[in-house]
Amino acid sequence: MNICFIGGGNMAAALIGGMLGKGFVAGQISVVEISADNRARLKHDFAVHAVEHLAEGVPGSDVVVCAVKPQHLREVARQIAPLLGKQLLISIAAGIRAADMARWSCSQAIVRAMPNTPALIHSAITGLYAMPAVNDAQREQAQNILAAVGEILWLQDEAMLDAVTAISGSGPAYVFYFIEALQQAALELGFNDEEAHRLSLATFLGASKLAAFSDEDVSVLRARVTSKNGTTERALLSMDANHVARHIVHAAHAAAARAREMGDELGSD
Repeated sequence: MNICFIGGGNMAAALIGGMLGKGFVAGQISVVEISADNRARLKHDFAVHAVEHLAEGVPGSDVVVCAVKPQHLREVARQIAPLLGKQLLISIAAGIRAADMARWSCSQAIVRAMPNTPALIHSAITGLYAMPAVNDAQREQAQNILAAVGEILWLQDEAMLDAVTAISGSGPAYVFYFIEALQQAALELGFNDEEAHRLSLATFLGASKLAAFSDEDVSVLRARVTSKNGTTERALLSMDANHVARHIVHAAHAAAARAREMGDELGSD
């Protein structure tokens, strides 16, 4: 399988690194990247083919991965249209719908993917949607590429990718936001910067691992920590009084709405 990435940014680098770790061959991976510095970095870090022009990478590929920003995807799709044959086309751009991608690229063999930034440490979860024209072999190709950096979740309804964007795509930022707040509380309670960082990060990491390895629902785990009239109950009562959970849910809905808006805005001709 020859794979061509269009765009050599952080997500492309994360995917390439994960793929090489899973046994993909560097000589079968090419990256079209306009920045000479980025091309040099990709060649040095991964020993892949890094080229400047689309015509140098797209025609000989079996899979083309569009790893560009959503606002650049229409231009890229139109540029690769005359270069495409029967290749599978994978887009990791948020919001841009498969039908728009198909119209611009003149291809129906399209998979949309929504990975998240933990792909940088091979701990991502990626939502995937395939257009009806994508065959079983191509679905397996897409799965193998994205599974190289973490878990995958196939979706039957493309509209659910906006929800994936809101939950897991944007979700790491919510986690960082919470850790920042916990660090601030630790500072106000008398810890120094290093102590606040260690306490907050280790607590979040440990609790996440406990939830991941437990067969019980997180609500049960939370209840176990919450003794009657204890310190945890007092903190959670404060959060409930300030509607913290409701605000988090509202924030995720806002992110999903923005993903839909992006599809409308960037998908129009």
